[in-house]
Amino acid sequence: MTVRGDKADVRPGLPCTELSGFEPQLTAEERALQQAVHAFAAEVLRPAGRALDRMTAEEVIAPDSPFWEVHLVAAKSGLGDGPEAGDDVPPALLARMAAVAVEELGWGDAGLAVSLGVGGFPALMARRAGTPELADLCAGRLGCWIGTQPDRGSDGLSLYPQERHPSAPHGNKGNLTARVRGGDIVINGQSSAWVSNGPVAQVGLASIAADYGAGFYDEEGHPRGIEVIVPLDLPGVSRGKPLEKLGKRALPQGEIFFDDVKVPLRHALSTEDAYWRGHAATWSSAGVAMGQLMTGLARAAFETALAYTHERRQGGALLAEHQLVQYRLGRMGSQVEAMRAVSRRATEYTALSPARHPYYTAQSKSLCTDLAFQVADEAVQLMGGNGLTREYPAEKLFRDARAARIEDGENHLLTMKFGHLASLLHQDGRLGAARQRGDGRGDH
Repeated sequence: MTVRGDKADVRPGLPCTELSGFEPQLTAEERALQQAVHAFAAEVLRPAGRALDRMTAEEVIAPDSPFWEVHLVAAKSGLGDGPEAGDDVPPALLARMAAVAVEELGWGDAGLAVSLGVGGFPALMARRAGTPELADLCAGRLGCWIGTQPDRGSDGLSLYPQERHPSAPHGNKGNLTARVRGGDIVINGQSSAWVSNGPVAQVGLASIAADYGAGFYDEEGHPRGIEVIVPLDLPGVSRGKPLEKLGKRALPQGEIFFDDVKVPLRHALSTEDAYWRGHAATWSSAGVAMGQLMTGLARAAFETALAYTHERRQGGALLAEHQLVQYRLGRMGSQVEAMRAVSRRATEYTALSPARHPYYTAQSKSLCTDLAFQVADEAVQLMGGNGLTREYPAEKLFRDARAARIEDGENHLLTMKFGHLASLLHQDGRLGAARQRGDGRGDH
């Protein structure tokens, strides 16, 4: 109960909120982390992201580009150390703190947030694989994840042979492949143009089909594979032009070509029978970040629309005073809260489950990016013609959100994979396995 003057007000006061909305009480450590990353996002990422968005793709990667200043400041601040930096932090707390931090990065600029995240990904996965030599090899080098190819995009994420089309005699090995002979891996072919940091990365984590001497396919027609850390200054590596694209223009993306590139077998993170489980673990680790950072983008779009509706007048009153606008703002805020709940749940499950699965991670990515696009679209709509101009941030947020529905797996395909996983769990008796009783009533 609050007191105003000499009269007690029996109405409830405003609820507790944090920077990110209706958080349960953050610890002092969590709040300090959130505020520090938020300041970096506001003071570094947002100005750089706006500047880079108006540049050509070639200008983004030029030596005097703000892109490099972002990475330099991030490295100096310790943001490049990755979520494994605090080894003495309990896994549950580490997962929560990572989610809090990545959301703030996405609030600042989604494209730069992806660049920072994937920049440290090879080093992170090398540490998780327990290979100190490879972790040292990646340390201080800008990284990328080479997981998509011109003829092997989202279908390269199929973990099970039965997922391929019935008319296909075997799976898709793609354009970029490896042959493993003795102690060497020889890589040939090209990635797609969508490799994040591809034009500028110094080291890559490649997830590609592999021939160990018995061909590229196993007895079920499923591609064999390998995960390997590849220094991108080796002979035979070349780059295509950086990609001009609709959204996330602050994130350099482009092809990487391999012409008989030889890498020692000790650079592999997973091989032969261990490949698909290793690839699944890698994909799970990568996927959770998309939900987190797109929650930040959606929050930025919601805040942009909220501020605008308290400035713009229509029909003799502020937009925010109209009931329909209040409903629309309420729906946007609800979507942001739902995204945060889903992305945090996926983060905790991936960090703490003894048997995590990337198809579950994929559904969180798909749902969060779809909702982020809806929130960004509504922000543009609420702002009317001003939402379409480059004078306001809404149109950039809209474009950045649109890109996220395709990157890291196309959303319809990822949702289909979650449905396939649900079917597998049901067949195994672990999901929706209640049987009809003899009286015709289901066991609810």
